[in-house]
Amino acid sequence: MKSSAKNINLTSVDDLFSTEESRADAGREKVMEIALTELFPFKDHPFKVKDDEAMADTAQSIKEYGVLVPAIARPRDEGGYELVAGHRRHRASELAGLETMPVIVRNLDDDAATIIMVDSNLQRENILPSERAFAYKLKLDAIKRKAGRPSKENGSQVGDNLRSVNILSENAPDSARQIQRFIRLTELIPELLDMVDDKKIAFNPAVELSYLKPEEQTNLLEAMDMEQATPSLSQAQRLKKFSAEGKCTLEAMCAIMSEEKKGELDKVTLTSDKLRKYFPKSYTPQKMEETILKLLETWHKKRTQQQER
Repeated sequence: MKSSAKNINLTSVDDLFSTEESRADAGREKVMEIALTELFPFKDHPFKVKDDEAMADTAQSIKEYGVLVPAIARPRDEGGYELVAGHRRHRASELAGLETMPVIVRNLDDDAATIIMVDSNLQRENILPSERAFAYKLKLDAIKRKAGRPSKENGSQVGDNLRSVNILSENAPDSARQIQRFIRLTELIPELLDMVDDKKIAFNPAVELSYLKPEEQTNLLEAMDMEQATPSLSQAQRLKKFSAEGKCTLEAMCAIMSEEKKGELDKVTLTSDKLRKYFPKSYTPQKMEETILKLLETWHKKRTQQQER
């Protein structure tokens, strides 16, 4: 019986002389030095990269010690690499005068890249509410797509959304309920969201305001400017109720915003302009405050002694 040469499998020279360790090493991720000009930001990256004091400190550290933690990027069809994690390190490297930075290149689909991008940034301190809001929304959408659409028998849109939020919260610093509230902030118009980031509007009122229609939110900006006030939680809740009832007019908003808040009735405001004429020019605001408190303490003791006579 003749044997067929087609059935013979020859071991390659590489396989004959490679070791188990070398084959495992070939499968490991490699850190590559990639030109900064070949690295591009992640599409719809929700985290702001600012040239602030923290960035200056990072740039100085990189100038002295280099980039200690490699960035993560994925190949782009049009050439170069899309940053998944490491946008701040990339900018700091530019400011430090470097031409390249260490990068781990991975082949990631859109959803996997989104999840890594969000998770790597949520560990940072001092994340703005808007950054957290859009990051959670991006990751939630990615989780939903990876899970697939449920059948009519096995799930509903509400149930699927809740399951996805619970999955998201497992590796997040916030609870599922708080994540949903953060995602509500993405419904705010940019001007109102900026006020939340600047702490001019508190988080809880902002969540309530997110239920207003975009045109109502624009009118609210005008009402706040006219009355020189921002909504409290109770005022925001009433605005939300008015919107649901179709009564959220500019006039109604102005009426609500013109109300004197309970906290303002007992508040005393002393600006630096009012106080400056009583102190030497060399006094800092902190020194002025310390002096005022000492004078008040002396006045209080004297008044108490007079009342005891």
